[in-house]
Amino acid sequence: MATRAEGRLRVVGLGPGPAEWLTEEARRAIDAAEHVIGYYTYLSRIPDLAGKVVHGSDNRDELARAQHGLELASRGESVVIVSGGDPGVFGMAAAVFEALEQRPELRSLDVEVVPGVTAMLAAAARLGAPLGNDFCALNLSDNLKPWSLIERRLTLAAQADFVIALYNPASLARSQQVHEAFATLRRHRPPSTIVVFAHAVGSKEEELRVTRLDEADPAAADMRTLVIIGAEATRSIARPGGVPWVYTPRRIDG
Repeated sequence: MATRAEGRLRVVGLGPGPAEWLTEEARRAIDAAEHVIGYYTYLSRIPDLAGKVVHGSDNRDELARAQHGLELASRGESVVIVSGGDPGVFGMAAAVFEALEQRPELRSLDVEVVPGVTAMLAAAARLGAPLGNDFCALNLSDNLKPWSLIERRLTLAAQADFVIALYNPASLARSQQVHEAFATLRRHRPPSTIVVFAHAVGSKEEELRVTRLDEADPAAADMRTLVIIGAEATRSIARPGGVPWVYTPRRIDG
């Protein structure tokens, strides 16, 4: 299929939720689009979609959304696919490029990823600087990869003493995995390791809970929670009347 030069596809990160965390570039991309594609929940966060063709779908329809967006762009349409947080962090960007790899005839399309604020950065900013030294991010959802792989990566990250950000720790259909993840962490990290449960950061339901690995209750995590596991060097600073600050020093000796 021949592509029209004016067709374009933007994969846009909406950030964790608040309008002030939507970048100006992302806002301009949405404003310029003729078609907006996304998960229903994310589409509901966009204040003004008047005059646009809106294509909503279920949370697990990522590849279908990507294919649809590429098809519309190949017809000369201006398309935005929205993603929560940053589209390149466990988001829609990977699905778009997976779909694009399968369609060599569409590779001349004008495709661009527009970054957003991912959940671990929003949570870290609220807490202080827990990501101040080496860190990694792991997605605990085993919908698209086996749990054995997740567990192996979690074990290696814990042994390497990274600060670890855990995305998608639990859902109604996946309530046990987060308990298994904490069991793995407790085998490789000291009991005093700082753990943070950051729930719905940026929303009215925001809640930050700072605790220790030996006292942490994995049941406190759900799909709207980001869990941060500190490194051995991660520290907390008491704050009168508020949640402690948490930071990981940039300098680590030894």
